Amino acid sequence: MSTRVLLADDQQLVRAGFRMILEAQDDLVVVGEAGDGEEAVALARQERPDVVLMDIRMPRLDGIAATRAIVAEAPATRVLVLTTFDLDEYVYAALEAGASGFQLKDVGRDDLVAAVRVVAAGEALLAPTVTRRLLADFVRSRPAPPPAPTGSLTAREQETLELLARGMSNAEIAARLVVSEHTVKTHVGNVLMKLGLRDRIHAVIHAYEHGIVRPGT
Repeated sequence: MSTRVLLADDQQLVRAGFRMILEAQDDLVVVGEAGDGEEAVALARQERPDVVLMDIRMPRLDGIAATRAIVAEAPATRVLVLTTFDLDEYVYAALEAGASGFQLKDVGRDDLVAAVRVVAAGEALLAPTVTRRLLADFVRSRPAPPPAPTGSLTAREQETLELLARGMSNAEIAARLVVSEHTVKTHVGNVLMKLGLRDRIHAVIHAYEHGIVRPGT
C-alpha cells in the first residue's frame, strides 16, 4: 500500500521538486499540492493523506495554524514541517501544534524520502543536526518544570525515556540497555501510552519540560 503525501509550500518549484523525488519511489504517491495554509487544510480534509509536508511561511494561513487544524481534524494524518536554521521559534510552535517532526528545507533526496517513511510509520523525526539546540532553547524559555508524572513507568521505561530524550535511536538505546530493538520498541510504546503522548518527538519534549532530562546533559 502506498503512502499518500500532500505537499504544502507557496513555491511551485519547490513543490515540483519534492513531487519528482517522492514519486520516483514505488511506495510514495503525491495526492495533492497546496500553495497556502488554507488550501492545505482543505486538501487534507478532502484527500486524508498519510503525511503532509508543511512549509511554515505561507500566505493566508501559515503552516503552524494549518498544522493545528489538520491534526485536530485528522489525528491519523502526520505533519512533517520543513524549516531552516533561522526559523527555530516557528519549529517550537509547530511541535506544540501537533507536528510529528521537522526536516531542513534543503534536505537531500534520500533524507527526504526517509523522513516521509519514518513519519508515515507513526514515528517522529528529530533532525539530528538541530534537535539538541532546539530543545535546549525550548526548555530555557519555559518556567521551572512541574513534577513529571512518571510514576506509572517501570524503571526500564524510565531509562528508555531518558535515552530517547537524548536523541538516541532504538538501536542505540538497545545497545545501551543490552536488550533487543524489539524490546526497546515495546518500552517506547508503553511510555507513549502511559504518559498519553502522541509520538516520540512529544515524549522528548515532555522529558525536557518536566526536568527528566536537562539541556547539556
